[in-house]
Amino acid sequence: MSDATAGSESTAEHAPGLGDLGEELRRVIRAVGGHAGAVYLVEPGDSTLVMSVLAGVARDLVRSWFRVSLSTALPVVEAARERHLVWLPSGEELAQRFPRAAITVPYDFATVAYPLAADREILGGFFVIGRSDRPGLSSEEREALAGAARAMVDTLERARAMGQPITPTPAPYMLRPPPAASDPSEVLTELVDRLPEGLCSLDVNGRVTMVTDAATRLLGEARERLVGHRPWTALPWLDNPVYEDRYRAAVLSHRPTEFVALCPPDQWLSFRLHPGDTGVSVLISETEVDWEGEEPHTRQAPTRAGVLYHILHLASALTEAASVNDVIDLVADEIVPAVGASALALFTHDAERRQLRLIGQRGFDPAFVASIDGEPADATAPAARASMTGVPGFFRSLKELQTVYSSPDVYVQKDMEGWAFLPLVASGRPIGTCMLGFTRPHNFTVQERAVLNSLGGLIAQALERARLYDLKLNLARGLQAGMLPHWLPRIQGLSSAARYLPGTEGMDIGGDFYDLIPLGPGRGAAVIGDVQGHNVSAAALMGQLRTAVLAYATARDGRPGEVLTQTNRLLCMMESELFASCLLLRLDTVSRLVRMARAGHPEPLMGGVDGGHILSAPEGLLLGIDPEAEYPETEFELLPGATLAMYTDGLIEAPGIDLDEAKAGMADRLAALHHLPVERAADELTSKVSEVPHRRDDTALLLLRAED
Repeated sequence: MSDATAGSESTAEHAPGLGDLGEELRRVIRAVGGHAGAVYLVEPGDSTLVMSVLAGVARDLVRSWFRVSLSTALPVVEAARERHLVWLPSGEELAQRFPRAAITVPYDFATVAYPLAADREILGGFFVIGRSDRPGLSSEEREALAGAARAMVDTLERARAMGQPITPTPAPYMLRPPPAASDPSEVLTELVDRLPEGLCSLDVNGRVTMVTDAATRLLGEARERLVGHRPWTALPWLDNPVYEDRYRAAVLSHRPTEFVALCPPDQWLSFRLHPGDTGVSVLISETEVDWEGEEPHTRQAPTRAGVLYHILHLASALTEAASVNDVIDLVADEIVPAVGASALALFTHDAERRQLRLIGQRGFDPAFVASIDGEPADATAPAARASMTGVPGFFRSLKELQTVYSSPDVYVQKDMEGWAFLPLVASGRPIGTCMLGFTRPHNFTVQERAVLNSLGGLIAQALERARLYDLKLNLARGLQAGMLPHWLPRIQGLSSAARYLPGTEGMDIGGDFYDLIPLGPGRGAAVIGDVQGHNVSAAALMGQLRTAVLAYATARDGRPGEVLTQTNRLLCMMESELFASCLLLRLDTVSRLVRMARAGHPEPLMGGVDGGHILSAPEGLLLGIDPEAEYPETEFELLPGATLAMYTDGLIEAPGIDLDEAKAGMADRLAALHHLPVERAADELTSKVSEVPHRRDDTALLLLRAED
């Protein structure tokens, strides 16, 4: 080999990797005064963020955040999705803005998250945590965060350009902590030995690295049984979630914590934990505890605190699910990434037909899950068996599954290795099966099986709640649809259009109503109203009012004022606790005259070639308050081409908006739309309302246009 060739090879550039990202993370943690952090990368071809580099805390403490969807409510997800810095100065702020994250790590620490993006592509994000008693971010710290983001993005793009892109791994790359101090001197050793308290040092993974003679005496265990192990593993009497919770609090908040534990047979010990960048120092001393005759809560059966928080995190996600589709989406977006699965299918148990019915799936081959849909519930296949017996099935590999279920009737998907079949049991009865698939062989530990079994129960309860909600929602919508007109009748000389948008909170049902009533050639009555409330009672009263108005309006000489007077008396006689507003018009397209009366309802709007304006009319009392109330009438002319808009307040109300200004603005919009067909105009007037994701009120609109 020539010298030139050798020199060329020796200077060849190596592609950057996770270690390079880790060094940038280490620098930015130091720059902003933090003590831990992580870098997330986007899963190729997916909308999942994967924790790829971790520093300062053990993996078990943040396992719930290993894989998160871009729709998950977490600081680093918001930073990546919205491409802006997220700063949370305390655990209280975290709980207010991201309650699900606070359930998982209910400790007091500051959090800052920053996006990683190139042009329009989201590459990932990173977060740093520190003490909560620090001041806000300085301009130098903000620049350090931005500089770290630029360096990480540059590292990712250089690796991609070299044909070796940096991709997430199943578990995050652990950044080594700063080197620990050298061995203590003889003076320090003598100083420690004089102390009656015991001293113990834990690394960032919670394992014992050093223990003094006094500590071994107090703990009653040999040094070799302690070093290299976590305290709650080496000492069975410390295997309690309460104690591990104090350790987690110290590591994540970087504040001292303490607890008291009973060392068998009868010695109470005090543990004071002092966290640092390289681990935790533990001071152990004898103490006296007076429980006043009560058995301390520390005698509970041992359960890993990390497992409990993991279940809490996923359970909190399911509480946000209202409908069955919400449950499917949340399980797919939150639970599947959290447990490391690649595919999910949910089946319900049709007890009447004794079949499994597919209600939703993500990641599986549609033909494969279709082969299970409709499968007899008493079949020997794993999904049916889990549903019928309530016994879960866990299989490390496809070979193991095929060994247990060797029947030719059992279908499998060849590209899935690990399998889990979780029975969905609610109120003591089976309602279905949750099937999880893993693209790689998967060892299901005892703790993981316990978590998955717990999740099966949570999913089952969420599905039962969602099915009940869907049933009530369909009932409510059917009731609402049955009480509103299915179409508007044709009145000579008049074009009409109506829109109804239910509120998106509650049962999607309310008391808004409208109607167009033909009274003869070229004559008709138009009514719109709003019953107080958003429930079945409001909808039922709305139906009664609509019927009453229809009856009184079609009666002889059914003038608007008289119709409202009679309807008000009827409502007062019914002794309902609900009130209603109403606007009633009587139109004659031949004479072009319109008579109007209203009971506490917003004035109608008129728009045409000469602009838009609000039609003034005397306001009567709401219906259902005073049986002696009367409703005066007013009269105006409806010119050819002009459009009348009757509406409920959901069309114009918005936080911080003056109602009079809103009415005037809507009148101007109505006038600007006079050239459009009335149906198109109705769509335009309600377009802004339909775009609002959370509407507390219903919206009804009735447009009437005088034809030329």
